Amino acid sequence: MHPDFILNKIAGKRVVILGYGREGNSSYHFIRRYFPDMPLTVADKSESLLSEDLKQDPYLTLVVGNDYDRNLNDYDLILKSPGISFNKLDYFVETERISSQADLFLQAYHRQTIGITGTKGKSTTASLTFHLLREAQRNVLLAGNIGVPLFDIIEQMSPQTLVVAELSAHQLEFIHQSPDYAVLLNIYQEHLDHFNSFNNYQIAKINIARFQQERQFFVYNGDDMLIENLIQSYDLNRDRVIFGTEHHTGIHAVAGEHVICFYNGNSLLDEYDLTDHTHLPGRHNYFNIMAVVAVVRRFGLTHEEIIEGLTSFRGLPHRLEFVGRYQEISFYNDSISTIPEASIAAVKALRKVDTLIIGGYDRGIDYSPLIHFLSESSVRNVVFTGPAGRRVLQEWQVTSLPLPEHYIVEDDFRVIVAFAFEHTRPRKVALLSPAAASYNQFKNFEERGNLFKQYIEEYAKNHNL
Repeated sequence: MHPDFILNKIAGKRVVILGYGREGNSSYHFIRRYFPDMPLTVADKSESLLSEDLKQDPYLTLVVGNDYDRNLNDYDLILKSPGISFNKLDYFVETERISSQADLFLQAYHRQTIGITGTKGKSTTASLTFHLLREAQRNVLLAGNIGVPLFDIIEQMSPQTLVVAELSAHQLEFIHQSPDYAVLLNIYQEHLDHFNSFNNYQIAKINIARFQQERQFFVYNGDDMLIENLIQSYDLNRDRVIFGTEHHTGIHAVAGEHVICFYNGNSLLDEYDLTDHTHLPGRHNYFNIMAVVAVVRRFGLTHEEIIEGLTSFRGLPHRLEFVGRYQEISFYNDSISTIPEASIAAVKALRKVDTLIIGGYDRGIDYSPLIHFLSESSVRNVVFTGPAGRRVLQEWQVTSLPLPEHYIVEDDFRVIVAFAFEHTRPRKVALLSPAAASYNQFKNFEERGNLFKQYIEEYAKNHNL
């Protein structure tokens, strides 16, 4: 598919690619494919990220180091990478200059895009939506925050291609067009280090539907009052599907494992018994599945196709991932969990958690709900790791709430894994669900989860388990 609209937005402009990670690299090669001689600037704090092809480009200006984000108003178009934040700049950047891959892609291809966001669950929901559509022989691609830059799929697209786009708040922050099919799963405190306030983060999230036209399609969680308040604030009158446990519009309840709570106009959608048809544990995943079913029904999937797709989907790494069972202890890797609500959901989903590993990079999140939940739970052993883990323990200790039976403060994951083996009771669960980001100690949550799995396997091998 030829990207005429996007190229017209770039042609003749003074363009800076701000941030040269995976998406910045994609933007550079996209522009050079169509404008090989166009003057262009790449700006990034780290010089080590810059590749040889950049250094040999005679039409490229490189801006690196601590002042990489100065003088941004000198450019007509700022192609901002998701990881770049403006909240620490000491000058005002004119917002009409700011764009991104997500912004340009949605302006060009919003009619064929299913955009999925939410503080938690968006990767699973996007992957499951893609899986069901692909298994039902639809022409569909998966891209966005899940690891494939949106510009990288354009040449694979036709006018009939559906694009399932996982979209983070960082990608949604400065968009001017919402996808025609939008899903908003939930909103919790997250990324407060990137946004100036929790309110700004919420506004970025509601952008998933804020710029839709009236007859476009919006699926959201009716139980989340933050979402409800944003819908009221922006007067979003859409063709809506609301999912949840109860709602004034008439949604029925989640009864045990049976999800029966869809509402679309006046007609309830089919009932799906998830105990027999999914490998995704936990009530939070049932909510994700509700959103997926609402979307794929829109594209004509039958009840049988949906059931077949749910049954064959195996989930994603680092999301309640079963690692193995050793000396009758079940180990789970939920390294993707970076907020308290996700860890609470993981403990509820697995039910038999005896040992929990929490902590990591401290972003100032409120951990009091997690402390109260754990003090009343059956979790006996807790590992507190990193600055966030230490703060959780300190805040717990000044309450009158009971502390875990066994706990340690430890950053070495070999020691952490050994603690889990030594203290977790048979037929119980040891769970890594940190409720914190990883980058005080690791490159990303994947590296943290992979190391956790590696040390479990090493311990089991060394002890002949």
